[in-house]
Amino acid sequence: MSHSNSKSPTPSLNEAVRAYFKVGVLSFGGPAAQIALMHKIFVDEKQWLNEKQYLGALSFCMLLPGPEAMQLATYVGWRLHGMIGGLLAGLLFVLPGAVVMFLLGLLYAYFGNAGWVESAFLGIKAVVLIIVIEALLRVSKRALLQVSHWVIAGLAFISIFVFEIPYPLVVVMAGLFGFITATHDADSPKSQVHAVPLSQTLRTTLLGLGAWFLPLMLVGMLTGWGFLYALGIFFSKLATVTFGGAYAVLAYMSQEVVFDLEWLTTAQMMDGLGLAETTPGPLILVTQLVGFMAGFQVGGLALAVGATLMVLWVTFIPCFLWIFAGAPYIEWITAQPRLKNALSAITAAVVGVILSLSIWFGLHVLFSQVHKEVFGIVNIWRPAVDSINLLVLLLACLGYYLLILRHKKIIYVLGICAVLGASFSHIA
Repeated sequence: MSHSNSKSPTPSLNEAVRAYFKVGVLSFGGPAAQIALMHKIFVDEKQWLNEKQYLGALSFCMLLPGPEAMQLATYVGWRLHGMIGGLLAGLLFVLPGAVVMFLLGLLYAYFGNAGWVESAFLGIKAVVLIIVIEALLRVSKRALLQVSHWVIAGLAFISIFVFEIPYPLVVVMAGLFGFITATHDADSPKSQVHAVPLSQTLRTTLLGLGAWFLPLMLVGMLTGWGFLYALGIFFSKLATVTFGGAYAVLAYMSQEVVFDLEWLTTAQMMDGLGLAETTPGPLILVTQLVGFMAGFQVGGLALAVGATLMVLWVTFIPCFLWIFAGAPYIEWITAQPRLKNALSAITAAVVGVILSLSIWFGLHVLFSQVHKEVFGIVNIWRPAVDSINLLVLLLACLGYYLLILRHKKIIYVLGICAVLGASFSHIA
């Protein structure tokens, strides 16, 4: 199907593809920067959507698991040229960053243990810590609007950081609380959805589920239900719980791949996030590097390539499913107070999750020795004070100054701190 905008005629597919590629190449800086970039191109410059349509689509994408900026790009493509437009817009948003991430993964796999590379990553890790803290502050301002939101955020932090309750359960409980406690007028929809045959939605859903799981099952059968299948199942699960963006799910992913599955070390996990910050596209591409490194360590380059393709498939195919099945209902969904209240509760929980991630990252970045002490169901992280890395502390302060106070671009700050880390690592 094709939808026109009242402000500007529907562009040709070729013209739209050029704009999607431009967005994909320039989409540095995380979802906030990416959403602003798409607003500038699609609303201000091209006028393919008006302000109301764009904000309604953004609210809809915020209700979904997965990278909201990628899904917003997919929605724009769907609105202009139907399913083929959505596929092209979503793919072009992801592929530039995925290609760069693959090349960085190769460099890291073969040269990651070189002294100068490790020193450069000291600076990157320091900046990543500031980026995560900035995300915490940004989300907090938007999310903690009521006393109940502060309570939810605190409980989410304690649940994950102290009791290590799984992230998906925290999200589900927060969403249920928000849905149940919505005001009475939640039962009165404020707008009506355009008639969409249920059979059409069912066909789209079945097609999406088939594209998601049939290749996964086939790989499982061909490989004896081994590593690639386990990788696909894990990241399929991750794709359904990534409410609140990549920062929110990193704590859960880190806990699983580092401590439970033991696919990566803590240092490799943080290096992966640092690399993801240097590439265009959604930050959730950090999952691609996790899959690459896990496959490389298990079976070398061939398995690393297979793992990369598996992670990309099960991470982003669900995003297309959510958009193609749900987009026809966007006006109805974004007008439901119960769903909005559930999203508000989930977003508040995300603040607690990001806080746990910030502390976890901070401890492992600033201290070379961090011990985990377990007292029954309570877990306490205790750093060795004399193992603090003064260089990282100084670079983190520099990153704070440049990013938070001077508002410099992320790629610029990462480059400066990486060079300084490689140059002065001898004093650490």
